[in-house]
Amino acid sequence: MLELSDGAKKALELLHKHGHEAYIVGGSVRDMLMGIEANDFDITTSATPDEMKLAFAGYTVIETGIKHGTLTFLYKKEPIEVTTYRIDGDYKDNRHPESVEFTKNLNNDLSRRDFTMNALVYNEREGIVDLFGGQNDINNKVIKAIGDPEIRFREDALRILRGVRFASALGFEIEEKTKDAMVKCAHLLHNVSAERINVEISKLLLGKNVKKVLLDHYEIIGEILPEIKEMHGFSQNSKYHVYDILEHTAVAIENIPPVLHLRLTMLLHDTGKIRTYTEDENGNGHFYGHNRVSAKIAERFLNQYRYDNDTKEKVLKLVEIHDAPIDFDKVFIKKRMNRIGKDLFFDLLKVKRADNLAQNPEYLWITKLNEMEKMANEIAEENCFTLQSLDISGNDLIALGLKGKEIGDTLNELLNEVIEEKLLNEKEALIKKAKEIFRQ
Repeated sequence: MLELSDGAKKALELLHKHGHEAYIVGGSVRDMLMGIEANDFDITTSATPDEMKLAFAGYTVIETGIKHGTLTFLYKKEPIEVTTYRIDGDYKDNRHPESVEFTKNLNNDLSRRDFTMNALVYNEREGIVDLFGGQNDINNKVIKAIGDPEIRFREDALRILRGVRFASALGFEIEEKTKDAMVKCAHLLHNVSAERINVEISKLLLGKNVKKVLLDHYEIIGEILPEIKEMHGFSQNSKYHVYDILEHTAVAIENIPPVLHLRLTMLLHDTGKIRTYTEDENGNGHFYGHNRVSAKIAERFLNQYRYDNDTKEKVLKLVEIHDAPIDFDKVFIKKRMNRIGKDLFFDLLKVKRADNLAQNPEYLWITKLNEMEKMANEIAEENCFTLQSLDISGNDLIALGLKGKEIGDTLNELLNEVIEEKLLNEKEALIKKAKEIFRQ
């Protein structure tokens, strides 16, 4: 018996009590069968919206999408989405049905869904009801479209990206006919909203199987980020690299923590390499300035798919500086932390580590990076590298007679001397130096 939430149990109980069929459906059933905790439960039922309202009388009901047969039942503040069995009309925009028809037949309802693993239903009376072999596909770790896969994807192109995202998140393989139809219909992804693509690509990047998915399904992902197709098979012709650009990107993504702005950085960090590729007289490949070109491509991508400003700011900065040299030196580290911020500096070290792990193993410098990270942690705890941590403030300088621009200039000069370890970060020493600067 699967473990349902109180709200799901109550909704099923009320619908059954009023003589209706009702089941938990979709991702929550799949997840529970896989031993993954389900966080939200959807219900499919033979009851029409009006019949649902009667069954849920006395409880809070929100008419979420009543035209399409969907209500939200609230039980102890837990929302449960409940939808009438339905048959979808024609999909004219490759995304939404123009009309829906209610039905009393469960098979009709489940036939319109995307993948067999998402068409399982369950209630405590009957257990699992599996009309399309979904349990077998879950056991075999296979993603398979229901019915004709091309029809499924032409109905709703977002299903293509959802399938690839599931492959990344769950570590499943996509069945061959389903994959072929995905590739054939991939151009229809241009009809999907930027916001929905953002959600699916972000989840895909955070998946445990992201490297394999990026390499196996680059043609599909390339509809979202065209440079992916160009990177496939593009040799770097360098002793420092053993992978083509796409393989390098995929390995780098796998080697950075599953944090969205870090995974996006690794996806985008070398997208400018093809446009900057040159060869020297010995046939060695070079990519001078690829970081700046990559940053422009990253900006286009992040704007197109409506990423938030904080994510954009972090990713663009990291892409731009990912290839910049860094020195094993306290003063350098403090200056870099001052320039880009402590958190982004540690992110940069993660980016460089992932980038290096995706290069030729003969040229790894992970040990040096680890030592630098240790030094940076010590600096972050004990040293001054920002104006806020200076043991002197603008008010102290005003008391000395400084005005306007003189205050900021003096504070910055004091900070630079502290960073370069020419001056102690102690108020008395800072005031003495400020007086010297002011007299100059």
